[in-house]
Amino acid sequence: MAFKINDVQQYSLTDSFSGLTSREQKALENSWAKVFADDIFPAIDEEPFRVLYSERTQSRGNTPVNICIGAMIIKEMFQISDDEIVESLMLDIRFQYALHTTSFEEQPLSDKSLSRFRNRCYEYETVYGVDLLHDCITGLGRQIAEIMEISPRIRRMDSLMIEANIKKLSRAELLYTCVSKFVKYLHKNGFESLLTGLEHYYDPNDFNRTFYYSNSSKTDDCIRMILDDADMLLGLCGREFDDATEYQLLIRCLSEQTVVEDAVRRLKTKGEGGMDSSVLQNPSDPDATFREKAGKTYQGYAANIDESVGANGSVITDYQLEQNNYPDSRFLKDSLERNGSFAEKSTLVTDGAYFGEENSLLARRKNVTLVTTDIPGIEVPDIYADFKLNEAGNRILECPAGYRPGSSSCSTNGNGHIYASFSREQCLNCPHKEQCRAKVHKNVCSVTISAKGTFRAKTRRLMGSDEFRMLARIRNGAETIPSMLRRIYGTDRMAVRGLIKTRLYFGCKVAALNVRKLFTFRSGRGHYAQNPLLMAQG
Repeated sequence: MAFKINDVQQYSLTDSFSGLTSREQKALENSWAKVFADDIFPAIDEEPFRVLYSERTQSRGNTPVNICIGAMIIKEMFQISDDEIVESLMLDIRFQYALHTTSFEEQPLSDKSLSRFRNRCYEYETVYGVDLLHDCITGLGRQIAEIMEISPRIRRMDSLMIEANIKKLSRAELLYTCVSKFVKYLHKNGFESLLTGLEHYYDPNDFNRTFYYSNSSKTDDCIRMILDDADMLLGLCGREFDDATEYQLLIRCLSEQTVVEDAVRRLKTKGEGGMDSSVLQNPSDPDATFREKAGKTYQGYAANIDESVGANGSVITDYQLEQNNYPDSRFLKDSLERNGSFAEKSTLVTDGAYFGEENSLLARRKNVTLVTTDIPGIEVPDIYADFKLNEAGNRILECPAGYRPGSSSCSTNGNGHIYASFSREQCLNCPHKEQCRAKVHKNVCSVTISAKGTFRAKTRRLMGSDEFRMLARIRNGAETIPSMLRRIYGTDRMAVRGLIKTRLYFGCKVAALNVRKLFTFRSGRGHYAQNPLLMAQG
């Protein structure tokens, strides 16, 4: 299929829009379709998606990329299926107007158009590691921010858990499911000679008989049977099925959940290690991971949202979705590296999970001031903020009272501690001696601090300022995005499995939320809590 730019962008005098009455035209231009048609559709850049198609110009042309992407965004706006968006495009003038297809004799989407386009994006990212849709969605976000007159000078960041579309399995159920899937694979491909005694695994009622209709006191016997069957399969199959996904999942599950001791396979105990968050949760979604946060457990993924905030509202200008054991601090580093340096100084407000000296230094190099509303970890004395360190952060140059140390050195064991000795007389007569926690020796007094401690103290002192309190108010609004994505756009109910496919669907939901914000702004119904910083920005 050859790539072709969609050159049918303008409305003609003979299209279906012209056949509407003036009243109908007015109603259409007051609807969401007008905003989408004027601001969103023309901004979808088709050129990066050329790599998904053949270079042979003689081949049949592709379904226009901007129509596919626009349809996927509208689909998420209204939470409808692929079939429903195809049907709506044929029968609803609003959808045609939004996607500039009112002049088409036959609407360009078929029942397979969107799924085929998503598969092309999925396969390209699988091979090359490039998410083409991400760049398109973030580009639209920046375009919307410009329309709404929101600059990137003030931004906020937050993360949310995304539940995978999988069932939570016990260890016994997980082992059974992996064995069963491989047995079904062998049965389907005609390897019946390997399945003697294992036929019950491809019986659709066997799972319920094994776990729900059996006596719970026989669980150990059940696990023993499953492990013996798994070992028998491994012995019969050898390396013949290394390329089969079902076989690889069985091998992974056994290596993570079991250990062979005295030629007998058994379940690992907690003390034997290896049972970290990355272990297989369900073979239906091998990418899903486990995480416990705020007393709740999650199976699936984590998303990071970066919003630009202004007096006219907020717009998501960047996002990222990874496995849910991905830490917030790493999301921040990825975002800073991905977006490069800002020409104009920017302030990024986050919660305490993004806190860290390394992150703050990286942000500073990108012309970004990182402000966190909380500091996790131990408290440090406020006086530490007044110690002056050298540029490398491994020597004390001056204490809060202005005294220079007789000597200063850094710990060699990697804990970051900095030691300094001062005149005994100076320290004993110093008003800060209690806060500095100086140790008195025979001839000198010694002080032990760390570069991280001084950084934490300076950050804590900043948190008491009026400017920080205003920034903290901006940060509070970040909590609305996860709520909206869950309630309105169903991020925990995505009918797709796997990291890359989930990422594609999530990106369209982010775009749908941004379009809703733009429509609210265009219709004059937007309202944002007054904040002096935002008023100054506007």
